[in-house]
Formats: sequence, C-alpha cells, structure tokens
Amino acid sequence: MKLVVAGVAALAMLTLSHAASAAPPDAITLMASTCVGCHGADGTSRGPATPTIAGMAPETFVEAMVSFKDGTRTATIMDRIAKGFTEEEIKQLADYYGKLPFGRAPQKTDPAMVAKGKDLHNEFCKKCHVDNGKKDEDGSNVLAGQWLPYLHMAMEDFTVHGRKTEKKMKAALEEVAKKDPGGFEALMQFYASQK
Repeated sequence: MKLVVAGVAALAMLTLSHAASAAPPDAITLMASTCVGCHGADGTSRGPATPTIAGMAPETFVEAMVSFKDGTRTATIMDRIAKGFTEEEIKQLADYYGKLPFGRAPQKTDPAMVAKGKDLHNEFCKKCHVDNGKKDEDGSNVLAGQWLPYLHMAMEDFTVHGRKTEKKMKAALEEVAKKDPGGFEALMQFYASQK
C-alpha cells in the first residue's frame, strides 16, 4: 500500500511540476479569446449572424473596432466589447486576425440568383470587391463566403439604417437598386455562394 501511495504522490508531483512549467498564454491569445464565442476560435464564424473576421485586412478591422468604440457604427454588442480595448490592443488583434486564413461558410444558395448576382457584381462591384469578393482591399472587407444572414444584416445597415458608406459604394448601391429591385439579394446570394 505504501508503494501505491508513493507512486501516486510521485505522479502528482510530476503533473504539478509540468503544469507549473507550461508557458502561460500570450496576451494576444487572451485578447482574442473574447472573440471566440461569436467569431469562432480561428476567426471563422460558426453562427450565421456573425461575420468571419479571419483574413480581414488590419486597416478594415481597426476601422470597424474604432467606429464601434466611438459609437459611429451601430451594434448590438460590439460597441460594448470594443470599448474594452485600447488602440494598441485593437491593432494587435487586427494583425492577429489578418494573418489567419478566411474560412468560408458552407451554405445553400439559389443558382439563378447567384448567376444574376455575378453579373451585377461584375458591373457594379468588382473594382472594390476584387476576386469575386474574396479579398479585402481598401476597406472593402471579405464578402465571399460570409454567412447569408450576416450579409442581409450588413446590407440593411447600409441601405436602411444609414451606416456610413463611401461615395462610390453609395453610388453603386443606388445603381444596383435602379437596375434590379432584387439586385441586393442576388448580390448577397452570389457572395455567399463563393467557396
């Protein structure tokens, strides 16, 4: 019996010493852990109302967080979360997520709407949303493969709730609406269909 107790004690000491020598998580991992519940462990959203932030250009990430923090961009929860970070921490998170690969959401789309959306994209959107929306250049964010419900909410923010847009985006949205009353839905179907 004494031999068993000694063995258990030795194993416990070995386990404790290993745990004590394990490196603590770094600061960026701890900061990013606040994003996991909504945006996924790797920045790839698991929920249809939340965007994937992996692969987002750091400038786009910083601009979004700053606008949530200062209240110029409306949000349900991000405004409160953003206020908890300093400017330097926001930049660190932007770099962290910018280096991660974008994971596209698996979802069903309507092939006819996708085809119509592709034509509208090529006519009105491809200059900013390059590579069919797969790249974030000049603050355009990655649209290809985002969840369709998230794309709907974002489009409603721009077209109904007055979310700030650049002149060229505002003009493009107006042109799409003039050309095709169902054009926004077709565009979102097209972006959501991208693999």
